[in-house]
Amino acid sequence: MMETIRIERDDRGVAHLWLARADKHNALSARMIRELAQAARQLADDSAIRVVVLAAEGRSFCAGGDLGWMQDQMRADRQTRRAGARELAQMLNLLNLLPKPLIARVHGNAFGGGIGMISVCDVAICTPGARFGLTETRLGLIPATIGPYVLARMGEDRARRVFMSGRLFDAEEALRLNLIAAMAAPEALDAAVEAEILPYLDCAPGAVAAAKRLARRLGPAIGEAEIEASIEALVEVWEGDEAPEGIAAFFDRRKPRWQA
Repeated sequence: MMETIRIERDDRGVAHLWLARADKHNALSARMIRELAQAARQLADDSAIRVVVLAAEGRSFCAGGDLGWMQDQMRADRQTRRAGARELAQMLNLLNLLPKPLIARVHGNAFGGGIGMISVCDVAICTPGARFGLTETRLGLIPATIGPYVLARMGEDRARRVFMSGRLFDAEEALRLNLIAAMAAPEALDAAVEAEILPYLDCAPGAVAAAKRLARRLGPAIGEAEIEASIEALVEVWEGDEAPEGIAAFFDRRKPRWQA
């Protein structure tokens, strides 16, 4: 039984994968990470599914990593931290390699891991009021396991404008950064997503899957070495002195020591 996500399927072979922690702004908890990985495997193996839409309940698309999960990682030993980082990295990779078109339906806020979730999709449509930010460095962390996908989506030169600063940016800038493909008014968002779905229903599913594999093979390298490097980078930051300070400051409702 899934608790943090839900999957809806229609008779055309279109599946909607909903992030369903609306009360937590769909922040990525350990359970949600595991359930998303399970869903990705199920959808990949289901020959009746031809297109997947990644969507979210509530006011936000995804607020990033759940801070309770981050606290647990801070308290854990190195082996447990690495295992947690690997679960997150593997979930993202499963979505990135999903042999079906993956379309993001984005509204509200998408921070940290939320940008990673968008970056593993083939195309993303957002509302004009959506806000984005790679906010990890505010907490003394880094956008590590999502990094390979963010850089592949934006390109290094564009990504470096927002990758380290933690600043928020709007939908217009997300378009310029190549994170988002198009915008649609809230009342037109579903129609815009449907317009992305329809062409695939006229295509041979096997050819679509093969074309996606080829695009991934010819695009920026995101293999075992890159994924392992991102895991190790995250573990190293967790073991430094800034991450505990940043997360503690957040929960204490105070500024971390590096803020004036």
